[in-house]
This record gives sequence, C-alpha cells and structure tokens, in this order.
Amino acid sequence: MGLQLAGGGRSSGRMFAVTETPRPNPPPMPFNMARYVLAAGHATPDKIALQVLRASGAERWSYARLIAAVRGTATGLLRLGLVPGDRVLLRLGNSVDFPVAYLGAIAAGLVPVPTSTQLTGPEITRIAQDIAPALVLAGDGAALPDHPAPVLAQAALHAMQDLAPAEWHMGSPDRAGYIIYTSGSGGRPRAVVHAHRAIWARRMMWDGWYGLGPDDRMLHAGAFNWTYTLGTGLMDPWAIGATALIPEPGAPLALMLKRFDATIFAAVPGVYRQMLKDGRKLDLPRLRHGLSAGEKLPDATRAAWHAATGREIYEALGMSECSTYVSASPARPAPPGAAGYPQEGRLLAVLDEAGQPVLRGAEGMLAIHRSDPGLMLGYLDGGAPVLPLQGDWFLTGDRAQMAQDGTLFYVGRNDDMMNAGGFRVSPLEVERALLEHPAIQDVACTEVTVREGVSVIAAFYTAPSPLPEAELTDYAAARLARYKQPRLYCHMDSLPRGANGKLSRRALRAAYEERATHDPA
Repeated sequence: MGLQLAGGGRSSGRMFAVTETPRPNPPPMPFNMARYVLAAGHATPDKIALQVLRASGAERWSYARLIAAVRGTATGLLRLGLVPGDRVLLRLGNSVDFPVAYLGAIAAGLVPVPTSTQLTGPEITRIAQDIAPALVLAGDGAALPDHPAPVLAQAALHAMQDLAPAEWHMGSPDRAGYIIYTSGSGGRPRAVVHAHRAIWARRMMWDGWYGLGPDDRMLHAGAFNWTYTLGTGLMDPWAIGATALIPEPGAPLALMLKRFDATIFAAVPGVYRQMLKDGRKLDLPRLRHGLSAGEKLPDATRAAWHAATGREIYEALGMSECSTYVSASPARPAPPGAAGYPQEGRLLAVLDEAGQPVLRGAEGMLAIHRSDPGLMLGYLDGGAPVLPLQGDWFLTGDRAQMAQDGTLFYVGRNDDMMNAGGFRVSPLEVERALLEHPAIQDVACTEVTVREGVSVIAAFYTAPSPLPEAELTDYAAARLARYKQPRLYCHMDSLPRGANGKLSRRALRAAYEERATHDPA
C-alpha cells in the first residue's frame, strides 16, 4: 500500500502516528448500493423502515413499501430513456420522494446528484455545467438550472413508485454511485464522486460511532434532502434493518423523541443547543445516547445535555470526501478533549509537511490512505473523477495529534487555523473559552486583516446585548495565553451557517474585511 514503516509503525521504540487496525473485508461482487441498503429490510418486509413524525401522528413506511417504491422509481427512470451511468440532478425538497428517488436512481445504475433547494439559479446552473445531467428532478419552488437537460416534475416522479419493480443494476463496487458537493469550506463547492462501495465502508460506523443494531429507532433532526440525513439518518439504519425517524420541520424534538420511542438521536451541535435553551430537564426514557457531527461539539453543550437527559453524546469527525472516520462510541468513549478513535478498518495517519507520518504526540495533517473503501473516487474534473494525493495519502485539511494509544485530538481545520505572532492557534480553543461566559450564546473566532500586513484574532459573538470590550478582554486574559486572546470583539445578531448548520468562519472573515474596506474608520 505504499506504507513502509517497519514493525507496524514503530521505529527505535518510537511509534509513528499511523493507525494499526485490521483492514475490512471488501464488498461482494457484483454490487449495487441500493440493493445492499435494502437487503436487511427485504428479509423483514412488514417491519417499519421509516416514520415521518408530525405533531398529529406519523406517516409509516414498511420495508416492503419502501423497496417497491425504490424499484418502481428505477423502472420509471429507465423508461424515460436513461441508461446506466447517466447523472440525475435532484432538486427535491424535504419529502420522502427525495430518498426514494436517490435510491431508485442508484438501483437503476444511474448517478444521482442530491442538492439543496436553497441553492439559487446561478448556483445550480454552475453545478449543472459541471455534471451535465441527463435529467433534472424538480420539486415545487426549487430553482432550476439554465441547462438543456429535460425536467421531470415531482408529481410525475412520485407516480413512478407504483410501477413494476426494476432489476437491480449490478456491477463493480468501484463504479460511480452518486455525487455530492462539498460545503465550500475550501472555496467554491466541488463535485465529489463516490463509488457504490462507499456504503459498504459505512459499516465501520455501526460500532465505531453509532452503537447501532436492527432493533434501534434512530431519529435524525435533519431534512430528507441533506446528505447527513441521507447517510446517518436513513441509509445506515436501513442497511442494518433498523427504523428511521424523521421529524417534520418545526416539530418539537424532545416530544418526538419521547413519543416515538427513539433510541438514538442524531443532530448537529446547534440543534442540541436549541433544545437546551430553556434549561429544563428532558424526559427521554428510551433514548440511549446522542450523535453529533458537522462541527465541533462545545464541551458546555455536551455537559448541559448530560445534565438535562442523563445521556451521552458521541461525536464523529469526517468530510464529504469520506464521510466519518474518527469517532467516539458507546463501546469506546473519547477521553476529555479528544475527537475519538480511528474507526476499526480505517488506515489514517498524521503527516508532516513532507507527507511523512509524524511521531505520536506531534501535530500534523490528518490523512486517509488511498485504499480506504469509503474514500471518494475523486473530484469531478473535465468529466472524470480525479483523486488528489500526496504519495498514497489524501489530505483531509484537518490538523490533529495522535496519542500513544491511538486517540486522536482535533486541532482545527488547516484553513481555519489562526496565526498570532508566529504561533498557530486553533479557533476551537478560543471559542471554548469564550463560550463559558454566561452572557455569550454563540461565538466564532477567526483571523481578520485590520490593515495591510496586519491581522488579528477576532471573536464574533451573539448575546442579548453588546458586552463591554474591557469585560471580554479580562475574561479571555484569565483563560487564555496572551497570544491566543482576541484583539477584536464584534457583537452579532447571528453567526453565518450553511444549510447543514455548519459555521462559516470564512464568511465572517470576508464580511468583516469587506466592511473595513468600505468603512476604514
């Protein structure tokens, strides 16, 4: 595999920051991702696969109904003249039609491209120019691309669910299965091409993060048309034969968790904060634990959730290019301050600037070996996926440290790291300190340019009213080394977050510097 470290990553008694877990078995040949996702449900056709939760009750989908809808949709798409390998752009809203169309396309050998309905016309036109779709599936009110691909309305798509079942399109697990777009944290969003085998790699999360079994009822707080929900909230529970619970927008989550006997709850940190804002205890008798991903979970939120529910939250670190690969789990909780452990079967390393593994305990760039079955085929470039590598490693952009026992500590995104007088400072460390202030509700720290050649650490915070800067300065001075302390504090009505709830420090930095350019006073 290109990794030449004698003695399993040891040299003269010193251990390199490379994981040493057994490699997973390869997926079976031939393979189809949709068939695999629904195979467990095929054995229990009458079991509830999905409940859409509403205050008035729930819409229930058995596995038999779900499988029939997926295979009927595959038949309908093929009858339109599409052929395996064609790309289908999904412009569907928050409804069950979204995952059914997604799996239906994959069942037929097509390549679905799920997108957020919040994208504007110009944004979705750029995506269409990248992927050259053969068909656009259009929900009501969603902006459509300026592109010659035919458009199928959602009503016509929905009617396909009643058609006769298509045969599964079987083939190599390494062929393209679906395309998702990065959040844009590294600049312009990029098309990430995943193979059918990506779903097989997600088995490593069942024990490595979720603690998931077929008797579980997982409630995911996200919308159907969000990739976090698609994977964690739907595909993974279905693949093991569990029940997925998806609440309608605005549903009272604590009530839904209790009323529908959720055993696992998945959400982004902001959802947990929102549920805890009134400080009340939450009575969730069936809930075993919570899951969090998307951004760093603040220690204060974790502690408040435990105080309110008596339950733990297990966190995972991942990215669009490989889903999650580092996590805590019920079987292996993370030590305080740690991101967790590499999931069993992952080959990860912490690399130096030359692309070589550092010694354990040293900081470097977290990287995924090219052999990881969950790693993308590549970024779409000129019609074909291209996988950028440094040697045999894909660089995640996350900076981390690996302890002697393999525990990984997340330092921060490489492009979010701040520089203070030559010292690298993680925004997460500064944010954690400021979030302890009783009046601060949310905070984001980033490096901003205040004049040519001069940049400082800035803290953007939300609070009921602006706080005296002297108070904040003293507060930070008591908790942070001098070089880590913000030099600038800005009160905000809210902090910019993407459709998936992820904080955008890049947007904060750009907005501040734009204002400073036009109003230097």
